[in-house]
Amino acid sequence: MLIPRRKTLMEITRVRALRGPNLWNRRTVIEAVAACAPDERDLGRDPVFEQRLRALFPAIGALHANTPSVPISMAHALALTALALQEQAGCPVTFSRTTPTGTPGAFQVAVQYTEEAVGRLALRQAQALIRAALDGQPFDAPGAIAQLKELDEDERLGPSTGAIVDAAVARGIPFKRLTRGSLVQLGWGSKQRRIQAAEVDRSSAIAESIAQDKDLTKKLLHAAGVPVPLGRPVADLEDGWHAALEIGLPVVVKPRDGNQGKGVTVGIDQRAHYELAYAAAVEYGPVMVEKYLPGSDFRLLVVGSQLVAAARRDPPLVIGDGQHSVRELVAQVNQDPRRGEGHGTSLTKIRIDDAIAQARLAAEGLSAGSVPPKGQRVILRNNANLSTGGAATDVTDSVHPEVAARAIEAAQAVGLDICGVDVVCESVQQPLEAQGGGIVEVNAAPGLRMHLAPSFGKGRDVGAAVIGHMFAPGEDGRIPVIAVTGTNGKTTTVRLTAHLLKSQGLRVGMTNTDGVYVNGRQIDSGDCSGPRSARNVLAHPDVDAAVLETARGGLLREGLAFDQCHVAVVTNLGKGDHLGLNYITTLEDLSVLKRVIVLNVAPGGTAVLNAADPAVAAMAAHCPGQVIFFAQDGHHPVMQAHRAQGKRVVFAEKGELVCVEGRFEQRLPLARIPLTRQGRIGFQVENVMASVGAAWATGAPWNAIQKGLATFVSDQHGVPGRFNVFDYRGATVIADYGHNPDAIAALVAGVENLPARRRSAVISGAGDRRDEDIREQTRILGAAFDEVLLYQDACQRGRADGEVLALLRQGLQGAARTTHVEEIHGEFTAIDRALARLGKGDLCLILIDQVQEALAYIGQRVAGATPPPLKPAPRATSSKPRRGQIEVAQALSLSI
Repeated sequence: MLIPRRKTLMEITRVRALRGPNLWNRRTVIEAVAACAPDERDLGRDPVFEQRLRALFPAIGALHANTPSVPISMAHALALTALALQEQAGCPVTFSRTTPTGTPGAFQVAVQYTEEAVGRLALRQAQALIRAALDGQPFDAPGAIAQLKELDEDERLGPSTGAIVDAAVARGIPFKRLTRGSLVQLGWGSKQRRIQAAEVDRSSAIAESIAQDKDLTKKLLHAAGVPVPLGRPVADLEDGWHAALEIGLPVVVKPRDGNQGKGVTVGIDQRAHYELAYAAAVEYGPVMVEKYLPGSDFRLLVVGSQLVAAARRDPPLVIGDGQHSVRELVAQVNQDPRRGEGHGTSLTKIRIDDAIAQARLAAEGLSAGSVPPKGQRVILRNNANLSTGGAATDVTDSVHPEVAARAIEAAQAVGLDICGVDVVCESVQQPLEAQGGGIVEVNAAPGLRMHLAPSFGKGRDVGAAVIGHMFAPGEDGRIPVIAVTGTNGKTTTVRLTAHLLKSQGLRVGMTNTDGVYVNGRQIDSGDCSGPRSARNVLAHPDVDAAVLETARGGLLREGLAFDQCHVAVVTNLGKGDHLGLNYITTLEDLSVLKRVIVLNVAPGGTAVLNAADPAVAAMAAHCPGQVIFFAQDGHHPVMQAHRAQGKRVVFAEKGELVCVEGRFEQRLPLARIPLTRQGRIGFQVENVMASVGAAWATGAPWNAIQKGLATFVSDQHGVPGRFNVFDYRGATVIADYGHNPDAIAALVAGVENLPARRRSAVISGAGDRRDEDIREQTRILGAAFDEVLLYQDACQRGRADGEVLALLRQGLQGAARTTHVEEIHGEFTAIDRALARLGKGDLCLILIDQVQEALAYIGQRVAGATPPPLKPAPRATSSKPRRGQIEVAQALSLSI
């Protein structure tokens, strides 16, 4: 009896694919947010549901939570079901997790996947299965699993590409699929290589073109002294039959340009069979006819100058039992789980209904309905390609050295470094010349599955042979990757570290909140601190080292862009770093997220950590590699303990930056590091220490580090929006993108070391921050500045008009120093107002929002030029003025 449908069911409010190491683990996962109704938050109160679920899908087993004290919710059931569905479909997945959020009834669900499309489908199927269990409705679990299997076969790499990629992973070589097909990047940056199935990037187009032309291939092989069968291209059906008679029957008919055995028919000795073969071959282009060589069909795989595998290929056949027809025997053979459609499995299903198979049966006096006597071998095709249902037997250890030499010569004559050489002879244990055998074809993109998993005999690790040919021993295709995260100082640290690496002659790729840069040239703009931009850098062939700003948003959206990094830098952690967003509500949550890069340091790599920040220092315990601690105070307990163990530390002492490891010591005068302004800007000193630690961890020479520190300048071009200093009519103007309480506190500490007659500040607030964080910013400024100008920008990020200004003013209530406060609408109007109030010897800190536009505007004002008005926005796209348009107009009218 069907049970009435339930009115409520948990709602999936967000689904993401985390394509790299992430908050959950190092594996790829589908992450979803599930909102459960009150009666769905503890399934222990509804045992009938689990009984129904297991009845519909027994493979799920008993429901359980990650933490025993947490009740099992519908979200737990979703994760476990999605995982079990993939497992039953043959996907190698083992991980799922369900975690409650701070919102009642909301859970984060993470389920491992190997192919993203399969993981997403499994999640949808899990929802449908749960719905059916709730409603007492039927569910086709076998059908769902079959759908997942089919999709997985379509999505995953084929056996040839997969074997090479698996061998690369075993060598520690990173990979990235460039298409849904078989094009794969192995390695990063300037050390990358590419494959497409069993073709490699250094195989020439000319060699591949020769291999496609069977007639030209035969001529080249014959000229090189390699035995080949007689034959020639033919103009049409009749010319082909004349050629067959000239050469002498039996013959082989095949396309002149082709691969994978498509259109090839062998052993033709009758006109009728010839016409069918010609029709099959001409579908793929011009046809050639050549002498049929007696014997077995062998495939020899040549990689570089080595024969690495050999297999005998047998045509598709069945053996009679005196009871079943040929068609029924084929169906029985096709039930072998190794046989599938296409090239995704080790064997291919035998086809019986095409004309070639019917002609071959007719030649034996049989049809598909015939019942062959017991023991009779019924051959269904003359050619032995696996793609048409053939089988393979490994004979690698039996190949005669002379046969191997001829195969290698054939590959070299054509110019292929990975080559499948097709040989027809009685036995590979004797030289070809002694038995009248020959090489009938060479293949530029040889299938590897017959060697990886032959029907009989030993499988060969040909993927490792290909990788060994592409990468020298000990090479892993990796370039130095430095990941930088934290609350403040990330962008400056990224830019300075990149500059230090560039100083030693490396071509550096860099991502940060300003854009993507390769060898000093900007190739993308905007906030590029996420994994997509990082992947673009790692794919660039002109990058010798990568320095990647790794922001929290990208980590949450997609995970990391790399499997591991050589250096992980964590500058600091602050409470104002977007707490309250995306279920990151506490400093502990933030620490767990930021330490993802530390967890994924290579075993031989290094984490560079701020010893003065307890949350950052605690990450050292999670680093698989070494740790460099930095802090301004070299006597900090964490620093002293680390130094006592002979490990690396970086600190400031008596106007110098000191780098110590055991008895080694390197001193760098702060006076020669312009970024620190003689060491007076404390947060810049910390940024320098982090950057020096990163460069030291990569093995950069000290003379290059010193040169880089001396030539790096914190201006609007070198580090836009990061403590950019201008001189305006004798007053000091500092522009900075500081946008949280910790950043503003660091800025205040820095400017207090700079002389000033009167101090003013210009500030807005990001509407997506917590109220207390917005108030805290002006509370800090109120204790350090005489005047504070508050401005409202065009983008309030979800806040009502005037709401941010009100919070900023609240922070100034009872300010210890501030005596003058103004509220201004428009960033550029506020800049003009602040500059107009400056006198000689004054200092003004402008906390900018539109970095590039504001810096350009300040630069024009400092230069004494009137900034041109922005062009009006096209009426067709928006009736509202563009961001900053009104502000510039207001600023111009005020300054005039």
